[in-house]
Amino acid sequence: MALSGPRIAPKRGKATELVILVHGYGADGEDLIELAEPLSQALPGAAFVAPNAPTPCPGARFMWFPITDLNPRSMHAGVTAAAPVLKTAIEAELSRLSLGVDRLALIGFSQGTMLALNLILTGLKPAAVVGFSGVLTGMDAAPADLPPIFLAHGSADEVIPVDALFMTAGALGARGARVQWHLTEGLGHGIDGHGLNLAGQFLASAFAGTLAAEGPASSVLR
Repeated sequence: MALSGPRIAPKRGKATELVILVHGYGADGEDLIELAEPLSQALPGAAFVAPNAPTPCPGARFMWFPITDLNPRSMHAGVTAAAPVLKTAIEAELSRLSLGVDRLALIGFSQGTMLALNLILTGLKPAAVVGFSGVLTGMDAAPADLPPIFLAHGSADEVIPVDALFMTAGALGARGARVQWHLTEGLGHGIDGHGLNLAGQFLASAFAGTLAAEGPASSVLR
């Protein structure tokens, strides 16, 4: 399925990386495409695409799947149904830019983080994943070689409680993923500048192949 949504070309030359920005419930790609400008400081060769979810959201813009409650198990069916639609759109963007999946990074916010994590657990192998204010909804099976993951969360998140950060990081780390995380004191359900800067540095290192290969499976970035 082809998805609409904003795109931003690299700051210089032909795209050498693709960053897919996956919005949350009730939003659209315009909510996240503004992250491209600060991220491009660390990723000048990256093209940015922020697809709109295909389903209208009652009283708002779009949603990847309906939410009846915030229990991760309740949301898992929606995640697994929506993820293939996003994967098809990602593959189309990679083809458009003539890039391999190893030059792909996923950045999700809230519902978008749930989808990004599901995709790597079901076989997609990007260079890295960044998840803001999200949660792992389920992990029935997982490849042995998960990509590096950076998670960020606010201590005052009123939508997805901060415990979700530690549960998600711990579960992914237990499966062998290299997980780094950042907690912003006082931040609600959102993205702060420092967390975004850390995400840009993390992705630049992942694309360059310079992320530390040793150390704990789950570690904090400050």
